[in-house]
Amino acid sequence: MKRTLLAASALICSMPVFAHDTHQAPRAYDHAPIGVMGDHLHKKGEFMLSARYMYMDMSGNRIGTNSVTPEQIVTTVPNSFAGAPGQPPTLRIVPTQMDMHMVMIGAMYAPTDNITLMAMGMYNANTMDHVTFQGGMGTNRLGEFNTKSSGFGDTKLGALIRLHDSGTHKLYLNAGISLPTGSNTETDDILTPMGGTPTVRLPYPMQLGSGTWDLEPGITYVGHQGDINWGAQARATIRLDDNAEGYTLGDKFEATSWLAYGFSDNISVSGRAKFTTQGDINGRDPSIAGPVQTAQTAFHGGEKIELFAGINYLFTEGGLKGNRLALEVGTPILQDLNGPQMETDLTITLGWQLAF
Repeated sequence: MKRTLLAASALICSMPVFAHDTHQAPRAYDHAPIGVMGDHLHKKGEFMLSARYMYMDMSGNRIGTNSVTPEQIVTTVPNSFAGAPGQPPTLRIVPTQMDMHMVMIGAMYAPTDNITLMAMGMYNANTMDHVTFQGGMGTNRLGEFNTKSSGFGDTKLGALIRLHDSGTHKLYLNAGISLPTGSNTETDDILTPMGGTPTVRLPYPMQLGSGTWDLEPGITYVGHQGDINWGAQARATIRLDDNAEGYTLGDKFEATSWLAYGFSDNISVSGRAKFTTQGDINGRDPSIAGPVQTAQTAFHGGEKIELFAGINYLFTEGGLKGNRLALEVGTPILQDLNGPQMETDLTITLGWQLAF
């Protein structure tokens, strides 16, 4: 898969760049929904600053497409660490709720009309609730506990390159890389099946970064006619090597398509569909072990289809002229997870953008 994506990227880079249309006054729907990044170019010498807040709510568990209860998990799902000292044959700790908060600060600069450079840093704050079952078997609940992690995540650098622009139809190459600036050694206290409360390294979903250098190639198409704007984007995340802890998160592929309607230059609404597929974890961190699904490397990744609704508002006059505010809310309609794994219920993205 990696060789295919890299070859495709090289082929796209060799495509000619076409002339683009003359500048028009900004409109609310000139940009894709706020949950899509790397969708538009800027004029030579122009900057853009952006801030996004994203919230994701996850609750309940699923194996494949089927929902499962904590009791089903602890009586039927094997523990991959079974046989090691203190490790029971099945899982005994089950996550029940996870909240993910992310603040993303971005900047864009256009050295030419055909290339826009991008950089984004992020701050993550995660919480996860668990229920612990007593001993090595049975369904007697011992108690509940909560873990937390927060700090800076990985840093994204990239370029958006114009491939074609006929005015109505535009095609861009996304060329990006992710730098491993987020911690993947976060710790917190847990409640074990035997009643202990040790401080341990948190499982993979609670870590703040991948720990790996990642390629992020992609391609974006945007079209417009009258008051209607539409587009599609395909992007991949390709892990280049194991991290210092001995593992890599699964490669990821995302494809999304949207349609937006502008009621005026100020306001537009949008609908979007998104497909995501991601592999499980390769290797493992020897400091992450326990009878909980989030510590099992096979129980990560899967496939998901989500639907989103959004709104954009652009200030076109006054002291806030040029400021753009946007909101997008989404929920999955299909989740096929390498489970048991927590399922996503809701995603909210709120954003601000200003070009100058």
